[in-house]
Amino acid sequence: MKRLLLSFCCLLCVQSMWAYAQINDEEARKWNQPVKPFKVIGNVYYVGATEVSSFLITTSEGHILLDSGFLETVPQIQQNVAQLGFRFQDIKILLNSHAHYDHAGGLARLKELTGAKLMVSEGDVAQLARGGKDDPNFGDRFLFTPVTVDRTLRDSDTVKLGDVSLTARLTPGHTKGCTTWTMKVRDGAKMHDVVFVGSTTAPGYKLVDNDKYSNIAQDYELTFRLLKNLPVDVFVAAHGSAFGLLEKMKLLGQGTQNPFIDPAGYKRLIARTERQLREELKRQQGTQ
Repeated sequence: MKRLLLSFCCLLCVQSMWAYAQINDEEARKWNQPVKPFKVIGNVYYVGATEVSSFLITTSEGHILLDSGFLETVPQIQQNVAQLGFRFQDIKILLNSHAHYDHAGGLARLKELTGAKLMVSEGDVAQLARGGKDDPNFGDRFLFTPVTVDRTLRDSDTVKLGDVSLTARLTPGHTKGCTTWTMKVRDGAKMHDVVFVGSTTAPGYKLVDNDKYSNIAQDYELTFRLLKNLPVDVFVAAHGSAFGLLEKMKLLGQGTQNPFIDPAGYKRLIARTERQLREELKRQQGTQ
């Protein structure tokens, strides 16, 4: 009887742990609809959902996975990786764009399933360990299973596996450790600069007199300055709508040009979100 009771209590604890990131609103469910996995370019593959991105970067020594989506996205990622013909257990490194539940909600589960090492910019380490609690803008609204980081990164640090090297560029504002990842990818005879944009938006954020993130506006300034000077051929992002995921998917294979080679689209994204940020900052400063 005692053994049965102990097993039941353990089951409740596990269920409670994985309940943190459950999707509980209609918009989030729409973000998590299945998407057929595909090659973006070279050894970069899309394995995420309609709106919450996840990217598989394959190498000769195993694979790298960037972003988990929600906890509920993890089974989709597993299926997508297998559908592409790769072994899920060959994922050796987990990366994160930023510590919000729609991009980090499944990281703890992915670590458990694969044994991969999680590598994250230092500004988001504490937020991941808290499972989203005490977020500077969202408070305790969007919690997820806490996760321990195995390697802490600073700006321009590199993550290497096999013949692949990714560079972490710190682009804070959206979170304190929001990270834009860059790499060079060979596709046929050509080399391309690929950029995985963290996030440049400020949805409902307090940009003025934010006691929990006093330099948030200055961080956004640094971020846009950096992003505007990155070399870019292919750009993707943490949210599908930011880089025209569904539209570009439809164009794949319809012509000689890969629709994800889109430096002009990258410039439009950065210009648009910078303009929106500056307008919101002026509004909160009372100068508009």
